Amino acid sequence: MQDPFTGHPTLLRGGRDPGPDVQAALQHDHQRRLEAFARLGAAAQKVGIGTDPDDDLVLWEADELSLLAGADALWSELAAAAAAFRALLPIVSLGAFGFPADHEDPMGEGSPRLRRIGSGVEASAYQSLHDGLIYKFYLPREEGRVGGTFAFAARRPAEGPDAPALQAEACLGSYRDLLEKLALILALDGMPTEVVSLTPEGVLVAKQLLGDRLPEGADVSASLPADLIPIPARFLRAYRDHPRLAFVAGRPWFIADIHAKNLVRDPDGRLRVIDLLAAPFPAALAAADPLMRDWLARAERDPRSGLLPAAADDEL
Repeated sequence: MQDPFTGHPTLLRGGRDPGPDVQAALQHDHQRRLEAFARLGAAAQKVGIGTDPDDDLVLWEADELSLLAGADALWSELAAAAAAFRALLPIVSLGAFGFPADHEDPMGEGSPRLRRIGSGVEASAYQSLHDGLIYKFYLPREEGRVGGTFAFAARRPAEGPDAPALQAEACLGSYRDLLEKLALILALDGMPTEVVSLTPEGVLVAKQLLGDRLPEGADVSASLPADLIPIPARFLRAYRDHPRLAFVAGRPWFIADIHAKNLVRDPDGRLRVIDLLAAPFPAALAAADPLMRDWLARAERDPRSGLLPAAADDEL
């Protein structure tokens, strides 16, 4: 199948849930893309090119380094890594989605092929008039940033021992953060989500199946994905909805903002995540707190683990 806008292969077409096999294939594509981006970043660092922020890195054309590829092995490695990443995230103009070319604000003018359904802090969402799928356009922000993530700070001595061990603050993210977030949505059995392309302006385009929105302000605290683990209040403070811990492929993640606007009902009536805010859990900071370090180890084995380890009957 081909995406009706880009002409590139796609796994999502129409409004029906594609099933577990396609969901697994989508997740495989997410992981391949992340691995290719990590390879590109590592190769860039070897030749002295900075990778934070990563907006220049993500926009490299496949043939941009062709003249330097023969200089030495490191530049050849970088050129190969750029080509491999570009194959997994093609650059496609906004005009391909029906937005007017050479306009100061092309997305503001709208598209005859997409119906705008809403805008958030990170992205603008449109519904395809062709097959009803939702296309999300993540716009680049200031200083080469895109989307969002969290920054963590450890408790300061002046705050006293009763303050939470960690403070999480939402902040602007990177392209890697955004690609990881889209993979996490799928890993938490969220709505099937596929990365479509990148525009020359740095707009990342993804698409999802359409779901039925929940009532504004609906209480979803009892309906969060089963893999999410509540975090004891003494360990972390975050002024965000439903802060949780999740282990994905053995890696701990801090996840929040799964509120009514970021959940929908799929055609089978199941609640599915369509968006969230996330960051790798700060393992190094957590390790400095013995109680939290112990809880993290136990929570990975048993998500129901409490703040303190349960005592064996013969110890009572």
